[in-house]
Amino acid sequence: MIDLLVAGGGPAGLVTALHAARAGLSVTVVERRHAPIDKACGEGMMPYTVAQLDKLGITLPGKPFRGITYVDPARRVDAPFRAGPGMGVRRTALHTALTDAVQAAGVDVVDAHIGSITQEAESVQCGPFRARYLAAADGLHSPIRRSLGLDRPGRGPRRWGLRRHVHTTPWSDRVEVYWGEHGEALVTPVADDCVGIAILTARQGPFESRLTEFGGLHERVTGCPRGPERAAGPLRQRVAARRAGRVLLVGDAAGYVDALTGEGLGIAFGGAELLVNCVLAERPGDYDRQWRRMSRRYRLLTAGLLLAVEFGPARSAIGPAAAVLPSAFGKIVNLLAY
Repeated sequence: MIDLLVAGGGPAGLVTALHAARAGLSVTVVERRHAPIDKACGEGMMPYTVAQLDKLGITLPGKPFRGITYVDPARRVDAPFRAGPGMGVRRTALHTALTDAVQAAGVDVVDAHIGSITQEAESVQCGPFRARYLAAADGLHSPIRRSLGLDRPGRGPRRWGLRRHVHTTPWSDRVEVYWGEHGEALVTPVADDCVGIAILTARQGPFESRLTEFGGLHERVTGCPRGPERAAGPLRQRVAARRAGRVLLVGDAAGYVDALTGEGLGIAFGGAELLVNCVLAERPGDYDRQWRRMSRRYRLLTAGLLLAVEFGPARSAIGPAAAVLPSAFGKIVNLLAY
């Protein structure tokens, strides 16, 4: 019997496996998709997230960015990071780096079905696998979370994320957040010759039709070579709890607010470390409380900003407020960054 079975070989699952292996636990990852795994995401990792991977000795191939710039038709408001850059990294490059680290750590990655889950006092049985604990890192719409009855109904508008790469020299060393009437566009430098554009919106439709809402950005990238479109959503996922017996949820499976502030990977990697520490201590009941405490600042700030963007008058006031109170804007950005 192994110590920890990880269901899902995305970034959250691989970082969980790395922490477990380096703590001396026996660990196996189950993943049916072939590496590298891509996903519709903003691809901008905040400084806090970069620091978490630095602790694991993982060097990221990408493009540093040194702050956040909010852009609307009337103004640009810049908030530089105060201590260290973030990193724009293509999702496939991130997954390759994590896969290489997991292989170097001697972790088994198995192509198999998890199957139905049964629990006993000292173990979890998942198809052919038996482990002391199961880490469910199976994504935003986690089948394991659903099977355990841990989903909760969503609230508010349903938002989706769309992403496309545009092959052009990055024009800024910031992540630019463009405000439109019905959504936001995040532009992240990810290589010397590439930017990623992620659009967050409650209006469904193809990427190109949503991009036209951001006139200046649309004009800037028109005619540039581009990659395929990817989509994900609905983004907001509410969860009743992050543990059921010996099954612990991590990454997007543990719940998600929105991609607007880029907190997803930071919370995923922080949760991975907490999960492994709880397994080491044989205190799985502590995990949910520790996860909520670790992520509270990010979840509250993201939820507050999301509430503002969903309310028309408040949405139109965000840019002017940031311009009038740049120090407050910078403080909020840096609270999210670190």
